[in-house]
Amino acid sequence: MFARMKRYEPKQFLRLKGLSGISDSLLADHLKLYEGYVKNTNELRQQLDGMLKEGKAKGTNPAFAEITRRLGFEYCGMVLHELYFTNMVATPDPLDKSGALGRAMTDAFGSVEAWLEDFKAIASMRGVGWAICYQNPESREISNHWIELHNDGHPPGYRPIVVMDCWEHAWVPDYKVTERSKYIDAYFRNLDYRACEARLIK
Repeated sequence: MFARMKRYEPKQFLRLKGLSGISDSLLADHLKLYEGYVKNTNELRQQLDGMLKEGKAKGTNPAFAEITRRLGFEYCGMVLHELYFTNMVATPDPLDKSGALGRAMTDAFGSVEAWLEDFKAIASMRGVGWAICYQNPESREISNHWIELHNDGHPPGYRPIVVMDCWEHAWVPDYKVTERSKYIDAYFRNLDYRACEARLIK
């Protein structure tokens, strides 16, 4: 099943140093958490491959079912963190409203400002999860969504464009648990719109 697939390796995010309002020490801890997702993804794939070889890959096998479900959580956690880290940079360029992403925001929401207001409203909702702006690959339209668990609720086939981690480990201890709004503002001070725009299907 997985024996011939490559082993995932933690990616390096060299542009994360010196972000505004998100400390290097918090990011160091956050990166360790990400590395845990990579490690767990590899280990679960190995376990499932072993079960397949032993003839234990059956839906009626509770261990197989639980590991399969867990793999979805760990793998999606790995990928979402990679998207999150790569769409931040210490010295981002401002959004070009006339560029592809700015036009997509305006087409979908009426203005860039309206898109931003909607995204921030979603990001500030109570609970842990992710605020993600997706693109529908068929219509090319973008839309903002709340994803509670890493592997649950993604619009099928949609492409993540702007990815924001809204779990508390993304801002505590830089901010108090009740200060998510300060973290949201810091996130947007560091958002690399060029990296986000590069994810668009044009």
